[in-house]
Amino acid sequence: MAEAADETKKISSWRALGLALTNRKTGFMLLFGFASGLPFALFLGTLFAWLTEAEVDLETMGIFSLIGLAYAFQFLWSPLIDKVDLPLLRRLGKRKQWIVPMQILLGAILVTMSVLEPRTQLGMFSLLAGIGAFASATQDIAINAWRIDVADEKATLDILSTIYQMGYRLSSLVGGALGLIIAARIGWPETYMAMGAILLAIGAIGLFAPIADSPQNEAGFAGEEQVRALRRAGELAPKVRNRALLLVGLLWAVAIAVVLAFMIMSMTYAPEDRPNPTDFTLNWGPWIIVATIVLPALIAGWLAAQKRDGKHLLAEDAPPVTGGAYALDHLYRALVLPLVEFVGRMGWSLVLILAVVLTYRICDAIWGTFAYPFYLGELQYTNDEVAVASKFFGVGAIVLGLALGGWMLTALGRMFTLALGGLLAALTNLLYADLAVGGANMQAMSDFIGFTALIESFPGGSAKLARLMITIGFENLAIGIAGAAYVAWLSSIVSKKFSAVQYALLSSLTLLVGTLGRGALGEMIAERGYFDVFVLTTLIGFAAVGLVCLEWWRESRGKRKAGIIAPEAGEAVPAK
Repeated sequence: MAEAADETKKISSWRALGLALTNRKTGFMLLFGFASGLPFALFLGTLFAWLTEAEVDLETMGIFSLIGLAYAFQFLWSPLIDKVDLPLLRRLGKRKQWIVPMQILLGAILVTMSVLEPRTQLGMFSLLAGIGAFASATQDIAINAWRIDVADEKATLDILSTIYQMGYRLSSLVGGALGLIIAARIGWPETYMAMGAILLAIGAIGLFAPIADSPQNEAGFAGEEQVRALRRAGELAPKVRNRALLLVGLLWAVAIAVVLAFMIMSMTYAPEDRPNPTDFTLNWGPWIIVATIVLPALIAGWLAAQKRDGKHLLAEDAPPVTGGAYALDHLYRALVLPLVEFVGRMGWSLVLILAVVLTYRICDAIWGTFAYPFYLGELQYTNDEVAVASKFFGVGAIVLGLALGGWMLTALGRMFTLALGGLLAALTNLLYADLAVGGANMQAMSDFIGFTALIESFPGGSAKLARLMITIGFENLAIGIAGAAYVAWLSSIVSKKFSAVQYALLSSLTLLVGTLGRGALGEMIAERGYFDVFVLTTLIGFAAVGLVCLEWWRESRGKRKAGIIAPEAGEAVPAK
């Protein structure tokens, strides 16, 4: 009987995976993931190669690093994406009304940039790049929310999250390494024009993407209903809500003002007087997070406690309002209510959730900055060898890891895959530790499985290159599994009612840890060397796995208490 049950579950998991991969939502998710990653690669990577060939000086190119701020602080305008409907476009759906125009705008910007000369028309060139970065970040907010909103029993959240990352990774290869190769043959203007045409085509195709099955996710419907609900009996009194809104609004206003002041100074000051973007992110980034996430979360926790304890509540339905009071209700719904809902739903378990968010991706979030100094400086590989190992072979390994992670999410469950992916990602740091002290073990492994002989059979191949490729391959395979599980888990804990804001806020914390950790890690590398750093990141990864196991236990315990016996999203669904 047990064997029959196991066989049924196995068939069910493959059937569930097949249904998800053949669903039209999955195809659009691949396109949207590609459209999300392509501008990032073109604005923050390939663009600098074009500017270098155009002989733009390094000080001027420093301005373009401001583009990264659009991605770093995209959560600052995520409430607008969740709240505002665009005239004439709201019929597309709450998310598509932002996704499609942003993709068309990005395509038009890339095509326009292709007809400009960077050196003589740098002002317009930089303006378009900056607008493009903000459009790209806005698209990311809406696409992440769309993925969460449209997930259902067939196109599961786990599979959609995995497919999204596959598209994103493939676009980074197309916009990065392949972009360089194409530009060397047909030129930069033609390359950017082709990339712009791709985004324009995706934007046109995106018009036919499905919207959420529930009418509550249609543009405008959910927001108006939530605003009206604020004045029903049992809700917080308006005066209490407005005081909380005032505090949160002031904190967000200060944070936005700081970012705008920095950007204005960077664009208008003389090169020698411009603030450093890295220093700004390192020194001001944490305070911006405190002002826009930490303190508002504490305020939201207080509001949730008042409502739970029955304090400061309306005894009966309040009459509908218009004018300023109506505007304040809408602003409360956009800024404060997403946090009140999340904190109220999670309670003290929010501490554990934030601990997982802050530690799970810390290894690869921090390591990316130091990868090339390690490969090129410490290990003395050439640029071509690193490109082959990390860009082509490495991206392939990540995509394979994502595919494997997607299957594991469907067959084995989200939390198991999250724990295993974190463990594998942590252990791969030990592979790099071996490289840091000579790579004898990785070389032996490569020789034993015949990988060295395979690489040496190609022109330019060597045992040294095989050693690097197999290390990067194992790491990226683990990152693919962990990344698939992490995005799926992060998407699963947010509410569909506030998916844009809640997901943007949580994902920004991952970025914060990477930014803050790089300075300390750089100092440790200088003082102790790479080996000790890799051992440290392994230990941090182990701690993250321990936290994931605690979260797994908490979720399972909560389901048992609630009497929930249905499988988690992404697990096998019994065949009918």
